[in-house]
This record gives sequence, structure tokens and C-alpha cells, in this order.
Amino acid sequence: MDKKTILFDLPRKFDTAKDHWRRAKEIASGCELVFAGGGDVDDETAGRLDAIIGLPAPELLKKSKRLEWLQLPSAGADRYAERGVLPEGAVLTNATGAYGKSISEYMLCAVLSLFLDFPHYGDNQRQHLWKSSGRSRHILGTTALVVGLGDIGSEFAARYRALGGHVIGVRRTAGKKPDVVDELYTADRLDELLPRADVVTLSLPSTPETLHLFGKEKFERMKPGAVLVNVGRGTAVDTDALCKALNTGRLYGAALDVTDPEPLPADHPIWDAPNTIITPHISGKWDEFGNLSRVFDIILENLGRYLRGEPLVNVVDPETGYRKHG
Repeated sequence: MDKKTILFDLPRKFDTAKDHWRRAKEIASGCELVFAGGGDVDDETAGRLDAIIGLPAPELLKKSKRLEWLQLPSAGADRYAERGVLPEGAVLTNATGAYGKSISEYMLCAVLSLFLDFPHYGDNQRQHLWKSSGRSRHILGTTALVVGLGDIGSEFAARYRALGGHVIGVRRTAGKKPDVVDELYTADRLDELLPRADVVTLSLPSTPETLHLFGKEKFERMKPGAVLVNVGRGTAVDTDALCKALNTGRLYGAALDVTDPEPLPADHPIWDAPNTIITPHISGKWDEFGNLSRVFDIILENLGRYLRGEPLVNVVDPETGYRKHG
């Protein structure tokens, strides 16, 4: 086996995973390992890189002409899947499978908070008001439409069903219905399913097909009083149309961990939309060690496979932005 040159360009949060780093060095003991941020790699080293593990700057990728493999510590791969970003023939893999547990808990918390009107009571608390909103809803007996039934959507579906909710899953391709959903459909059935859902969740990548998938037309098809939760990419939602749907009362509420644009400008009107929760893309952060550990497990699995010449896991299809299956 030729000696490989591998760059580790991981966020500082990963420094705490001492055991994982030890295992990485053992797996790649016969390789030249470079530990540096993208901006700290000189042109000569960049030109020798066979693999990068991390989130490299585009400028580094332009210099890495012999790159064979890029492993991301994130599930989102859209900026690297665009044509021309990676050298011809380079394989892109992501960390799908690492974030579903934590992000699904965020989603469940968001739904419960919206159903119980917590944003309203937060406003009341700041004003020292002891006053009921007169509104209260519960998951039991409601229906959730989970758009994007990958790791994140499946983990949420399992939790929602455990609390007595009915779950309809939507994904791009047909296949066997997983046990975590009660019904399964393909994306072409979305319009007819929207009127049935009390909750609509989005965990979609950023692709031409998902750009503003949810806009004025979709919001008008949604069940009056439904709530929307978006944890995938902000570009899946037309933010201005959502703001109008919330302010007119067409939707009961929304929880957005991702927005379009992102970061959300301070003067955007959706900040003040009723019964709305906005967080700065934190539902799957590496601050939670479980996330970090699961990401590193995927990295180590692929590192071993790469060096043994075996097929990698979590290969991203650049045409769709989704993980390949099979």
C-alpha cells in the first residue's frame, strides 16, 4: 500500500475525544498525518493530500489535486457536493447516523413547547403576567408528517409514536415501511398528505429539488393550526411565506433551527412571529459528547475502510445531496 497523506481538519471540540484520536493514529500508523486547519496547510502539502477528514476551506480543495476522499464530520454536505468543488474522482462521505438522537430530542421538545404555548408563556414571564393563553394541545392522538425519513426523521418518528402520536413518513424513494412509522409514502404524495398533519417536520438537505419546497402553496395545504419544525436546511422553507402564515394564524406555530437566510438578520420580521421558536442551528452541535463520539466512530470506520481499499459508508451522491444506499 502506498503511503497516504491524510489531513485532519476537525473543529476544536474534537480535541476532547482522546481515545478516538489514539485509535485514529493506530489505524493510520503507516500514513503521513497532518493536523492543521485548512488555512495552515502549505501549497506543497496540500498537493500531496490523499484524504481530508474535516471541513476544509474551498481554497484548500482547489490545491488538493490528488485528493481521493473527503470525510465530513457533519451530516449536511451541500457545499461540498456542488459540481467542481471536489477534484474529479474524489469520494465524499458524511456523518449521517450520528446526529439523529440529539436532533430528534430537539424536535420533540419543540413540538411539545409549541403545543403547550411556551413561547407565549415566556413572553408573559418577562412581563410578570400570570395569565393563561387558553390554549393547550398534546401529542396523544395527533398526526405527524415526517418529511425526510433518514436518521433524524426516523429517530423523531420513534419518539413521537412512543407518546401516542400517529406518524406518516415521506421519503424520495419507495421501499419497505420501517416500523417507526405507521404509513409511508413518496414525496410525490406530499400535497395530499399535508391536510392530515398536526405536525410537519423537515429534515432535508439543500438541493435544487428542496429549495423553497415549503412556500405559500404548501402552507395553504397544511391543516389549519398545524405546526412546522425545520431542522434540515433553511432553504427548504420560504421564510417570508412562513412569516405570513404564522402572523395570519394559518399555522399554529413553528420551530426553526435553520433559516433562510442564515444567520437570520436581526431585523427579519419572523423573529416576532407568534408562537415561534428560533435557535441558531444548534440541535446537532458537537457540544454534546454523544454526538461527537458517534461522529468519530463513523470517521474511524471509514478511515479503516479507506486504507484497506474497502467501500466506504455514508457516500454522498453529488447529484442529489443525499447519502447513497446499497
